[in-house]
Amino acid sequence: MTDTARARKLADRIQVVVAQTLERRIKDPRLGFVTITDTRVTGDLREATVFYTVFGDDTEREATAAALESAKGVLRSEVGKQTGVRFTPSLTFVADALPENARNIDDLLDRARNSDAAVRTQAAGATYAGDADPYKVPASERDDEDE
Repeated sequence: MTDTARARKLADRIQVVVAQTLERRIKDPRLGFVTITDTRVTGDLREATVFYTVFGDDTEREATAAALESAKGVLRSEVGKQTGVRFTPSLTFVADALPENARNIDDLLDRARNSDAAVRTQAAGATYAGDADPYKVPASERDDEDE
Protein backbone atom coordinates (compact mmCIF):
# COMPACT_ATOMS: atom_id res chain seq x y z
CA MET A 1 0.00 0.00 0.00
CA THR A 2 1.31 3.42 -0.93
CA ASP A 3 1.25 6.38 1.42
CA THR A 4 -1.20 9.16 0.65
CA ALA A 5 1.53 11.79 0.37
CA ARG A 6 2.99 10.02 -2.66
CA ALA A 7 -0.46 9.66 -4.23
CA ARG A 8 -1.10 13.37 -3.63
CA LYS A 9 2.22 14.34 -5.23
CA LEU A 10 1.53 12.12 -8.22
CA ALA A 11 -1.98 13.57 -8.57
CA ASP A 12 -0.59 17.11 -8.55
CA ARG A 13 2.01 16.18 -11.17
CA ILE A 14 -0.60 14.48 -13.36
CA GLN A 15 -2.78 17.59 -13.17
CA VAL A 16 0.07 19.79 -14.41
CA VAL A 17 1.12 17.37 -17.16
CA VAL A 18 -2.42 16.93 -18.49
CA ALA A 19 -3.06 20.69 -18.48
CA GLN A 20 0.20 21.45 -20.29
CA THR A 21 -0.33 18.68 -22.81
CA LEU A 22 -3.87 19.85 -23.57
CA GLU A 23 -2.58 23.37 -24.07
CA ARG A 24 0.45 22.55 -26.21
CA ARG A 25 0.01 19.21 -27.96
CA ILE A 26 -3.66 18.39 -28.43
CA LYS A 27 -5.03 20.17 -31.49
CA ASP A 28 -8.54 18.70 -31.55
CA PRO A 29 -11.05 21.34 -32.76
CA ARG A 30 -13.72 19.84 -30.48
CA LEU A 31 -11.63 20.75 -27.45
CA GLY A 32 -13.14 23.86 -25.90
CA PHE A 33 -11.85 26.19 -23.22
CA VAL A 34 -10.90 23.49 -20.67
CA THR A 35 -9.61 23.96 -17.14
CA ILE A 36 -8.23 21.01 -15.20
CA THR A 37 -9.55 21.62 -11.68
CA ASP A 38 -8.43 18.57 -9.71
CA THR A 39 -6.85 15.13 -9.99
CA ARG A 40 -7.20 12.21 -7.63
CA VAL A 41 -5.15 9.02 -7.67
CA THR A 42 -6.12 5.77 -6.01
CA GLY A 43 -3.98 4.41 -3.19
CA ASP A 44 -2.36 1.79 -5.42
CA LEU A 45 -1.49 4.47 -8.03
CA ARG A 46 -3.25 2.52 -10.78
CA GLU A 47 -6.10 4.90 -11.62
CA ALA A 48 -6.27 8.67 -11.87
CA THR A 49 -9.47 10.68 -12.05
CA VAL A 50 -9.05 14.05 -13.74
CA PHE A 51 -11.75 16.66 -13.04
CA TYR A 52 -12.27 19.42 -15.59
CA THR A 53 -14.58 22.31 -16.37
CA VAL A 54 -15.49 23.73 -19.75
CA PHE A 55 -16.49 27.30 -20.47
CA GLY A 56 -19.52 27.25 -22.73
CA ASP A 57 -22.86 25.59 -23.27
CA ASP A 58 -23.88 21.92 -23.18
CA THR A 59 -22.85 21.19 -26.79
CA GLU A 60 -19.33 22.48 -26.10
CA ARG A 61 -19.16 20.37 -22.94
CA GLU A 62 -20.18 17.25 -24.85
CA ALA A 63 -17.70 17.95 -27.64
CA THR A 64 -14.92 18.53 -25.12
CA ALA A 65 -15.76 15.27 -23.33
CA ALA A 66 -15.50 13.41 -26.64
CA ALA A 67 -12.18 15.13 -27.44
CA LEU A 68 -10.75 14.21 -24.04
CA GLU A 69 -11.80 10.58 -24.47
CA SER A 70 -10.12 10.43 -27.89
CA ALA A 71 -6.92 12.06 -26.55
CA LYS A 72 -6.76 9.80 -23.50
CA GLY A 73 -3.98 7.62 -24.94
CA VAL A 74 -1.73 10.55 -25.84
CA LEU A 75 -2.30 12.10 -22.43
CA ARG A 76 -1.55 8.83 -20.61
CA SER A 77 1.68 8.29 -22.54
CA GLU A 78 2.76 11.86 -21.77
CA VAL A 79 1.97 11.33 -18.08
CA GLY A 80 4.07 8.16 -18.16
CA LYS A 81 7.02 9.95 -19.76
CA GLN A 82 7.00 12.90 -17.37
CA THR A 83 6.24 11.17 -14.07
CA GLY A 84 8.61 8.23 -14.32
CA VAL A 85 6.44 5.83 -12.32
CA ARG A 86 6.64 2.10 -12.99
CA PHE A 87 2.98 1.79 -13.91
CA THR A 88 1.30 4.73 -15.62
CA PRO A 89 -2.16 5.22 -14.13
CA SER A 90 -5.18 4.96 -16.37
CA LEU A 91 -6.94 8.29 -16.82
CA THR A 92 -10.63 8.91 -16.32
CA PHE A 93 -12.08 12.31 -17.15
CA VAL A 94 -15.00 13.60 -15.10
CA ALA A 95 -16.78 16.90 -15.66
CA ASP A 96 -16.47 18.87 -12.43
CA ALA A 97 -19.75 19.99 -10.86
CA LEU A 98 -18.09 23.01 -9.25
CA PRO A 99 -19.63 25.71 -11.50
CA GLU A 100 -23.16 24.33 -11.03
CA ASN A 101 -22.66 24.10 -7.27
CA ALA A 102 -21.31 27.66 -7.13
CA ARG A 103 -24.28 28.91 -9.15
CA ASN A 104 -26.67 27.08 -6.82
CA ILE A 105 -24.98 28.58 -3.74
CA ASP A 106 -25.16 32.06 -5.28
CA ASP A 107 -28.90 31.61 -5.90
CA LEU A 108 -29.43 30.47 -2.31
CA LEU A 109 -27.45 33.43 -0.96
CA ASP A 110 -29.50 35.85 -3.09
CA ARG A 111 -32.71 34.31 -1.80
CA ALA A 112 -31.46 34.62 1.81
CA ARG A 113 -30.48 38.29 1.24
CA ASN A 114 -33.94 39.05 -0.17
CA SER A 115 -35.73 37.39 2.75
CA ASP A 116 -33.45 39.23 5.23
CA ALA A 117 -34.29 42.53 3.54
CA ALA A 118 -38.02 41.74 3.73
CA VAL A 119 -37.74 40.96 7.45
CA ARG A 120 -35.71 44.13 8.00
CA THR A 121 -38.37 46.31 6.32
CA GLN A 122 -41.14 44.67 8.36
CA ALA A 123 -39.19 45.17 11.59
CA ALA A 124 -38.46 48.84 10.89
CA GLY A 125 -41.98 50.05 11.67
CA ALA A 126 -42.90 47.33 14.14
CA THR A 127 -44.02 47.95 17.69
CA TYR A 128 -44.41 45.65 20.64
CA ALA A 129 -47.55 43.49 20.63
CA GLY A 130 -48.02 44.08 24.36
CA ASP A 131 -46.04 45.94 26.97
CA ALA A 132 -42.47 46.94 26.33
CA ASP A 133 -41.43 44.69 29.23
CA PRO A 134 -43.33 41.40 28.75
CA TYR A 135 -42.00 39.73 31.91
CA LYS A 136 -44.20 39.38 34.97
CA VAL A 137 -43.05 41.42 37.95
CA PRO A 138 -44.19 40.65 41.49
CA ALA A 139 -46.61 43.24 42.93
CA SER A 140 -44.16 44.25 45.71
CA GLU A 141 -41.54 45.25 43.10
CA ARG A 142 -44.11 47.20 41.06
CA ASP A 143 -45.05 49.20 44.14
CA ASP A 144 -41.36 49.99 44.78
CA GLU A 145 -40.97 51.31 41.25
CA ASP A 146 -44.05 53.54 41.51
CA GLU A 147 -42.73 55.38 44.58
